[in-house]
Order: sequence, then C-alpha cells, then structure tokens
Amino acid sequence: MNTTKATTRGKYDDLTQQVIGIFYDVYNELGPGFVESVYREAMRLALVQACLTVATEVPIAVRFRDTVIGTFRADLIVNGVVLIELKTCEALSREHESQTLNYLKATEIEVALLMNFGPVARFKRYTMDNVRKRPVLKSVESVQIGVKPLAQTEVTR
Repeated sequence: MNTTKATTRGKYDDLTQQVIGIFYDVYNELGPGFVESVYREAMRLALVQACLTVATEVPIAVRFRDTVIGTFRADLIVNGVVLIELKTCEALSREHESQTLNYLKATEIEVALLMNFGPVARFKRYTMDNVRKRPVLKSVESVQIGVKPLAQTEVTR
C-alpha cells in the first residue's frame, strides 16, 4: 500500500509543526520567568515574521441553547485554523487541558496547541473535528428522589 505523508499526518500538521518550532525559538530567546502577555506578544511577533496570519486576544462566544452565556479570549489564532493557549506555570494541569478543549468546542477551529513557558518548555496538541462538536440530543430517564410518604414506611418502637 502506497501512503503519502499527507494522508498519514494530522490536520494542519505542517502549520502546527511550524508554530511549535517558533514556540521553542521564543522560549530559547526569552527563557522562563516572564508573564503570559510578554510571551503572547513575542509569539505574535515571531509568527508574523514567519509570514503567518495571527489574531490575538480573540473574543469567542460560548453558546447554550442559542444564547450567548459567556465569552473567553483565545490567546492566539494562527491562519484562522489553529488556536493557541499560552501558560506560564510550573506544569500543565488538567484544568489547562479542559480549558483548551472547551475553547475548541466553542469554535469552528479544530486544532489547538496548549503551550507552557514554565521552567521547562512544554506543549500539547489537541484536535476536535467539528462533527464531534454538534450537540447530541439525549433523553435522560427521570427519577424521583425523595422520602417515602409516612404511610409507606414502617415505624418500629
């Protein structure tokens, strides 16, 4: 079977590899210890210098039943297809991963990079196909929870 790299690689893999390389370049130049906004601006500048389109602090609406119930700001969106969430902490946690996955779920973007400019540079790559983001209508069986009426309980003395 003759498969090409393009068919075996992930969605926007070439772009994410380029962004990851830029992440390490920025980390190696600045080192750890700055606040997130410094790394965000350095990443923006380095991505633009690499001829990529970059939007920063992009407001994204969170919807529930066709109503906007909140907004968040994506740190960076590259070429309109890769969302980047930046952190400056000791280590990435489940909360950071959940935040990034929720950002993906709330947008039409299907690829995200969670990048940590902590003591050790680390990143994680996430994908979520738009088909998986559609709400699944499920019916949950209702159950009554409560106390039995007094007539149905045994009283012992």
